Amino acid sequence: MTIAIIGAGNMGGAVLAGLLEAGHSPESVIVVEAREEQAAALREKHGIRTLPATDAAAEADVVVLAVKPYGVVPVLQSIASALREGTTVVSLAAGVPTSAMEPAVPDGVSVVRVMPNTPALVGEGMSAVAGGAKATPEAVAAAADLMGAVGKVVTVPESQIDAVTAISGSGPAYVFLVAEAWIEAGVHLGLTRDDATTLVIQTLTGSAKLLESGTHPAILREQVTSPGGTTAAALGALEKGGLRAAFLEATRAAYVRSQELS
Repeated sequence: MTIAIIGAGNMGGAVLAGLLEAGHSPESVIVVEAREEQAAALREKHGIRTLPATDAAAEADVVVLAVKPYGVVPVLQSIASALREGTTVVSLAAGVPTSAMEPAVPDGVSVVRVMPNTPALVGEGMSAVAGGAKATPEAVAAAADLMGAVGKVVTVPESQIDAVTAISGSGPAYVFLVAEAWIEAGVHLGLTRDDATTLVIQTLTGSAKLLESGTHPAILREQVTSPGGTTAAALGALEKGGLRAAFLEATRAAYVRSQELS
C-alpha cells in the first residue's frame, strides 16, 4: 500500500514518523512538501520520496491531508483528476466535514475524517475516525490502521466528532493547564520550580498508567483518600471550587465552538 502525506508539519510529520516506526517501508510513503529545503531534509532523514501533489495522489492508495482546514477543499480540487477509484482520502483537519470534501473528489473515492490530538507527536495520540457517506468499511479500517501508528484509535459516527473534539482533541490543553496551575501551587508552597515540575509531571504520568489498568477513576481516587486526611481536604477544596462543573462547562464550550466551525 502506498501512502501519500500532503503537508509535513507537526501532525503530518508525526504520521510519517509513526508509519516508518511501525514498519512501513520508506519506498511506500510519499510526502508532498512545498518547501524544497524541508523536502530534501525529509528525503535524507527518512529515505522517503517527495513529489508534487498530483503525482503523489496518482500513485497513492491512501492520501493523507495534513494541511490547514482552509486548504483542504482546494487541495482536493487540485488533485481530484489524479485520484483513482478505490483511493482513500484521510483528512486530519479540524472543522471540515466530509460533506464539504466529498463533492471535490471523484466517485469511488472514500473520504474519512480524523480528529487527532497533539500527543501523536510522541506516539501517544488519541484519534477518532469517522467515514463519510460514501466511505467503504475498508477505507475506514485503513484510516484507523494509519492513525494506530501514532497512538490509539476509536471509530465513531461523524455526528460525534464535535464531542470527540471537546474531549480528546482539545483535551491535552486541559491537562497542560492543570499541570501549569499545579506546578505554580508547588512554588507557592516553597518548592523550587524544577522540583515542583518534576513532582507534577511524574505524578501525572504515573496516574495515567494507573488509569490504564482499567480500574474506575473513582476507585483509584478513593484508594488515595483517607478519611479526614490531606487528600480529603484538597478534594473538598476542589469540589467547593466547582471543578466538575468547570469541566462540564469547558467541554460544552468546546463542543459548541466545534459545531460553529464545521
